[in-house]
Amino acid sequence: MNKMSFIKLFLFLFFLNTGCENTNDINTTEIEQKKNSIFGNRDFKEDMRSFVIGLSEHAKGINPEFAIIPQNGIELVTKTGTADGAPSKKYLEAIDGNGQENLFYGYKRDNVATKEEITDYNINLLKVSQNAGNSIFVIDYCSSKDKIEDAYQKNYDLGFIPFVATKRDLTLIPPVPHTTNKLSNKSIASLEDADNFLFILNYEDYDTKNELISEIDNSNYDVVFLDMFFNDGTPFSKLSIEELKTKPDGGRRQVICYMSIGEAEDYRYYWDTSWKKNKPIWLDKENKNWKGNFKVRYWEKEWQNVIFGNDEAYLDKILSTGFDGVYLDIIDAFEYFENYDE
Repeated sequence: MNKMSFIKLFLFLFFLNTGCENTNDINTTEIEQKKNSIFGNRDFKEDMRSFVIGLSEHAKGINPEFAIIPQNGIELVTKTGTADGAPSKKYLEAIDGNGQENLFYGYKRDNVATKEEITDYNINLLKVSQNAGNSIFVIDYCSSKDKIEDAYQKNYDLGFIPFVATKRDLTLIPPVPHTTNKLSNKSIASLEDADNFLFILNYEDYDTKNELISEIDNSNYDVVFLDMFFNDGTPFSKLSIEELKTKPDGGRRQVICYMSIGEAEDYRYYWDTSWKKNKPIWLDKENKNWKGNFKVRYWEKEWQNVIFGNDEAYLDKILSTGFDGVYLDIIDAFEYFENYDE
């Protein structure tokens, strides 16, 4: 290649690259302008922090020992959303733990190790919450014996409380050796006493509530996360939840209720069938990956009233049923709105 040809090629590549950067800048600006025209200049992370703090204050005003555990959205623990940012002190004080999926296995596919840089990113943020005195619950998704053992050991080495789900739909109690997940008959007065937990969310393999309750009763998990409603939509009774709090040998355990606050679910008791035609101000698009789940503008007071603060609100029903705490899902809904595209 002669000198003139080289110069022409250099100039071509330079302007091509500059043009791409300018195009990206324009696209980013357009997205920001579109978001601002719809939502105003909102801080979506701070909106979620405020939501969690509000429901925590409400719940602990009724039961000071009631535990608040957000799942994912770990960026909320600092003001900048990065591990080196200043801790979000009020948020960290409002919660009692964090849940994190796919820390070591399952981020891209079940039974496949999560990339090291993703694991490290989440660990650094989880440590912020742990250092503030909160318990860290990790759900990894794998089924190979060696990977199950590896996930438990890595979490225990970090002082985290692990659960390895062999099925992502969380329909069963995995057959894990007691030596692996430290099951015991010791009493659990609070989350910080726990060495393990069970997360069972879908009850399709159980014909009756009693069948499910009996199987959990006969296990020695320290903490149990479950949905308040059975397959037929009816809630568990306060008596049933109290029964679940006792291990086979008489030790106590914590029973925590699952609740999504970043999406509305059309199979829940609160759903109004008219909403699909006459959308409330807070109701957004259906989640294309989860039929019947709808994104919500969680900062709107009308949606927060569905979640807490009155006798018909979801959290208030959980409190009155006697659960020891609540496990909050779709905390990372702020990501959807930060990247909002109509």
